[in-house]
Amino acid sequence: MQSAAKEVTFKKDRVRPGHVVLFIVLIVLGLLFIAPLCISFMSAFKSNGEILKNPLSLPTSFYTGGFEYLFAKTDFPKAFFNSIFLTAVSEALIILVIPMGAYGIARTKNKLSSAVYTFFLAGMMIPFQSYMVALFRELNTIGIFGTLAGPIVIYLAGATGFGTLLFTSFVSGIPREIEEAAQIDGCSSLRTFWQIVFPLLKPCTASMVILNGLGIWNDYLMPSLVLPSTGAKTINVEIYRFAGELSSRWDIVFSGVVCGVVPILIVFFCLQGYFVKGITAGAAKG
Repeated sequence: MQSAAKEVTFKKDRVRPGHVVLFIVLIVLGLLFIAPLCISFMSAFKSNGEILKNPLSLPTSFYTGGFEYLFAKTDFPKAFFNSIFLTAVSEALIILVIPMGAYGIARTKNKLSSAVYTFFLAGMMIPFQSYMVALFRELNTIGIFGTLAGPIVIYLAGATGFGTLLFTSFVSGIPREIEEAAQIDGCSSLRTFWQIVFPLLKPCTASMVILNGLGIWNDYLMPSLVLPSTGAKTINVEIYRFAGELSSRWDIVFSGVVCGVVPILIVFFCLQGYFVKGITAGAAKG
């Protein structure tokens, strides 16, 4: 009996050729994705001439001229602040508004809540190009076109569909008895949500923060179209300005890329545990 059990265990633990091939493919894909990031970090500490001479070589010295020029003689510091402001304010509004709306939809079972839920999901199916011109005209009508409030409103509206879908599925999995016990103790509906329900949505919230934060931080289209062209915009728009048709300061470009990548990597590594839990739990609930 023991030998048979060992044989069964050995067969379960045996590595199959398909698993090896899949593992090799994943390693190759990982290297392809991480290679540009490594090149950017290496080039950020090389002079422009050294980059043009051999882009793939390691730095011969610790060159920081690109960072010094970037923060002393360009509008990059203001663009960096704009990116932080847009991302932070948009994320705060997304986490403040969307979970409460999803909670109301999940806990109110009637035709109106179902219609609102369907309306939000339908918004995910409409391509942005079909309403882009009308959206910009609407922003101009209400007086926020050319200001930082314009992209913030767009980011909040754009996250509503997926956020409602994600948070509603999570809220539906929370037992009502927890909320009923809090209400018996005298908690209002608003207090019950923020003190009882919302702490249970940490994986879902972290997933929303990372996914939307990446999209907002790396966005190029909205800031380039909505914000005025005379002043500083965001990191990605400012980096693009350093790459011209006739000449390019690649040391400044890669320095800006590193400054844009480091903050988002820090946030991701801090929240990656919650992110994985949120994605796997959302897949199981869906």
